Amino acid sequence: MGTEGDDVRVIAGRYRLEARLGRGGMGIVWRATDHLLGRRVAVKELVQDDALSAEEARARRDRTLREARAVAQLSHPHIIVVHDVVEEDERPYIVMELIEGGSLADRIAERGPIDPREAARIGAGLLGALRAAHAAGVLHRDIKPANVLVDSATGRAVLTDFGIAQVAGATTLTETGSFVGSPEYTAPERMSGERTGPASDLWSLGALLCTALSGESPFRRDSLGGILHAVVFADIRTPPQAEPLLPVVRGLLERDPDRRLGAEEAERMLRAFLDTGRTPSGRTGYTPTRADLPSRRPARPDSDPPLRARSTRGVLVAALLVAAMAGAGVSAAALLLDREGNGRDTPSTSAPGGPSGSKDTASSTSSTSSTSTAGTTSGGTPGGTATPAPSHGRPSAPSGYRVVDDPAGFALAVPEGFTRDPQGERVFYLSPGRVFRLGVKITAPRPGGPLGVMERAAAKGPETNPGYRDGHVTETTRAGRPAALWEFTWNGFDAAQGARHTYDLCWEDGGRLYDVWVSAPVGKAREAREYFDVAVDTLVPE
Repeated sequence: MGTEGDDVRVIAGRYRLEARLGRGGMGIVWRATDHLLGRRVAVKELVQDDALSAEEARARRDRTLREARAVAQLSHPHIIVVHDVVEEDERPYIVMELIEGGSLADRIAERGPIDPREAARIGAGLLGALRAAHAAGVLHRDIKPANVLVDSATGRAVLTDFGIAQVAGATTLTETGSFVGSPEYTAPERMSGERTGPASDLWSLGALLCTALSGESPFRRDSLGGILHAVVFADIRTPPQAEPLLPVVRGLLERDPDRRLGAEEAERMLRAFLDTGRTPSGRTGYTPTRADLPSRRPARPDSDPPLRARSTRGVLVAALLVAAMAGAGVSAAALLLDREGNGRDTPSTSAPGGPSGSKDTASSTSSTSSTSTAGTTSGGTPGGTATPAPSHGRPSAPSGYRVVDDPAGFALAVPEGFTRDPQGERVFYLSPGRVFRLGVKITAPRPGGPLGVMERAAAKGPETNPGYRDGHVTETTRAGRPAALWEFTWNGFDAAQGARHTYDLCWEDGGRLYDVWVSAPVGKAREAREYFDVAVDTLVPE
C-alpha cells in the first residue's frame, strides 16, 4: 500500500511523491525521490477511466505496463529514460528521469518561434530518437511540441510519452476509431483510418517543425472539422519561416506515406544544414545511390493532391468522425484544437472576463514559475483533458481534485484546496492566494446563443478588462451542444501581479446557459488550462 503524509505519498516502498508538477492526457506527473538509489525522478500516475468495466480497465492497465516496459528498453539520448514501472492499488506508475526545464510548447509560448538552426538541432535529435524507437518496433503516435522537453541547462531535447499515449487515450485514432488526440499533428493515413507505421510519426515531426519555426501548426483551423479537412485533403501551405528547412519539411509532410521522407535521410539533411547553413535540395544532398529511386522522391505537398480514392475516403471519414464525436459527447476541451501545446496561440499569460464583463473582482497574488518534467503533456497540456462528464449524474474527480455539489445547482470537480466564494450570480472557486480563479455562472438562454453571448462580451472586452488584448472567440461544441470559447489577455489586477489570461466556455443545456471560466497570472496558463478542462468536462446540472 502507498503511504501518505500531509502532502506526500510513498509508492512501491521507495518512490516518495513530493510535488505535483503537471497533469496531462495520461495522468499526473509528480516530482519524486527514489529513496533506494537516492536520486530525483519524475513519476507519472496514470489515471483510471471510471467509464470502463473492470475487465476493460484491467486490459488497459496490462497493456500500459507492457508498452511502458518496452519503452524502458530503448536507449537514446533524445528519448526519455524510463527507470521503472510499478503498480500500487492496481494503478500503474511510470518512473522516469526528471528533466529540469519546460516543454517545447512552453518555450514557443513564452519566447515565440525558434530560429532555423535551433529547429534543425532539435529536429535532428528527435529523428535519431525515432530511428531508434522504430528499429525496436515502438511507435510514438503523439508527437507534438508538448511532448518534447528541453533541458534548461544543456538544451537537450527529449521525446516523452513513447507508445504509452495510445494506451492512455491521448493519441489520434485508436483501434476503435475514436478521436481523442492532437489532430493538428496527425498523419492523414491515420485520419482516414488506413495503416499506421513509422511514417506517421515522421509526418507529425514535420508539423512540429513548422510549429517550432512559425509559432503554429500549418493545419490550425477554427474548427475540428477544418483541421481534419486540412490534414487529409486541402493544400498544405508551409510557413515562410520554414524556407531554410523547406526540403525536409516538405518531404516529411508528403501525404503518401510511401513517398514520405525517411528518418535517416531527414536527419542527414538537417545535419547538413547545421554544418553548411544550407539544406540539400534533393533527398539527401549526398551522392545518389541505386536506392534513391525516383518514386521515393518527395512530391511538393503544396501542389494539388492527386485524386486518389484514399483522399476521398479520408474526407468522408473525417466528416463521420466529427459527427461521431458530437454524438458521443466528447468534451469541448478535448476538441479545442489542442491549443495548450501548439504555438503562439498558447497563452503565456492569464486573465479574467466573460459574458457579463470582467469576471474577476478581487486581487490575487503572484505565483512562482513552474517546472516541467518528464512526461508532462500540456496538454498539455495541460495537453490532456479529464474524462468527459455525462449529461446527468455525479461526476468523478481526477486525482488531486474533489467533487463539489454547489448550492447554485451544479456539481463539478475542483482542485483540492480551492475554496468557494459566491459573488452574486457568479460562483468562484479560488486557489490559495487567489492565484487561480475558477468561475461558474448559470443564466437563462440569451439571443444569439453561446456564440452571440461570447461575441458581445468580446466586443466589450476593452471596457471591462484594462489592457484587453489577444482576444478571440471560437465556435465549438460541448457534449454535442453548441458552445463558444473566448480567450484573451489583460493587464491584471495590479502592476506587481502582472497580466492574466482567461479561458471561458459558454454553452446551453436543458434550457439554461452555462458559463465556465478560469483565469491565472502570467506563466501559469498551462496549469490554468488544466483546471479549465477538468471543470468543463465534469460540470453537470443537479
